[in-house]
Amino acid sequence: MAIVEGPFAWVASLASRALDLALPALCAGCDREGPPLCGDCAAALDLRLDAPAGVPIGLPGEIPAPLVQVEWCTSFSGVTRRALHRLKYAGDRRLAAPLGAAVARRWTAAGAGGDVLVPVPASPDRVRERGYDQAALIARAAGAALSLPVREDLLERRRLTAAQFDLDRAARAGNVAGAFRLRSGASMAEGPWPGGAPWIVLVDDVLTTGSTLAACAATLLERGAMAVSACTVARER
Repeated sequence: MAIVEGPFAWVASLASRALDLALPALCAGCDREGPPLCGDCAAALDLRLDAPAGVPIGLPGEIPAPLVQVEWCTSFSGVTRRALHRLKYAGDRRLAAPLGAAVARRWTAAGAGGDVLVPVPASPDRVRERGYDQAALIARAAGAALSLPVREDLLERRRLTAAQFDLDRAARAGNVAGAFRLRSGASMAEGPWPGGAPWIVLVDDVLTTGSTLAACAATLLERGAMAVSACTVARER
């Protein structure tokens, strides 16, 4: 499934792959030569691995409606912040593998269910700039570890939104209201879903107030999803 669209998509993709090869093999956490995250640094991704499922997350109404469950792996700080920033802004796509594996571990430990993973889509402008959508890469890695399908073709952003971290809590819901829609030609019916409707698990990099996840969930439920949960790499405190 294509992530970058447009007549010059292959140029962005080629440039991104070349950058991957040019980057030194350094750990994003400690800068030691080796894997994208060394064993010591990767442990920071599992900060909440043994936390009980359904722990209140301190948001209004606890779980943002209409989501039925929201989980995250760790706090948005330290090693995790550096890894996500390197993936999003420095072109190091190799970090999607350990980040997605952490999402899979947390969902295995705490997830109530789910038939298919759906990444929260970035705006087309940001995808063109980076050559990829970081949430899609994380979702692919998580899906492989969970043996669940990943549907990158379901959701799209219908308009550009401001970065959520730049806004206060009151403005965040309005910023993403109506920002997502089902892609043209996408069907919720494709798949062996119980009762013909899928339980979707949204995947994203960082949870702030949950407004973005809630906006995606509302769109998916309106178009026939049975239920929508979410799991992110980190939560911004």
